[in-house]
Amino acid sequence: MSVQHNLQIIKEKIANSCIRGNRKIDDITIIAVTKYSSIEKACEALDAGVTNLGENRDQEFLHKYEVLKDKPIWHFIGTLQTRKVKNVIDKIDYLHSLDRISLAEEINKRAASVVNCFIQVNVSGEESKHGIDPSELMSFLDQLKLYPKVKIIGLMTMAPNTDDHVLIRNCFRKLKQLQLRVQELNLDYAPCTELSMGMSNDYEIAIEEGATMIRIGTALVGEN
Repeated sequence: MSVQHNLQIIKEKIANSCIRGNRKIDDITIIAVTKYSSIEKACEALDAGVTNLGENRDQEFLHKYEVLKDKPIWHFIGTLQTRKVKNVIDKIDYLHSLDRISLAEEINKRAASVVNCFIQVNVSGEESKHGIDPSELMSFLDQLKLYPKVKIIGLMTMAPNTDDHVLIRNCFRKLKQLQLRVQELNLDYAPCTELSMGMSNDYEIAIEEGATMIRIGTALVGEN
């Protein structure tokens, strides 16, 4: 199937999810995750009308960036090693994986301007997943006030890879609750208006539970 065809199906599912969740469709941003896709597939996504691309490896991101430059809005969604920050930080528009103070320090040191960041939270508690523990979020957030180039625009999580929709929904719901707690603090450096959650297999549930950015790979661009 073409990316255009896949996108139309995804948009229809988004619309239905918004109805079920009493959401506005304009509040949902589709990020085409092209980490396993060629530049041609990324271009096909852009031609289909997607404006946001997501990458999770610095080398693959830099390869695509050399070709596409500022044509898309760039999201770095994978773990970013501290020593790689200088290579990518001024080329991306959003970082979805802030999960340690050493990374915030390096961003603050290397970035030419303020960086829109999501704190990655390991809501599911799985050892295989990155992110801070939910119980550490407020303390972590407080420490980030020392880094003026780090702006916390939202929270990010990944739900378990399971067919248990109740478990998935609870994971997303917990992240929404954490977001509301952060918003109550009224922090200038952490407005926390966004929720990055939901992938190809669970984005409909994520939207129902408050996602504003969904990260769609296989269902949209497929795999090479």
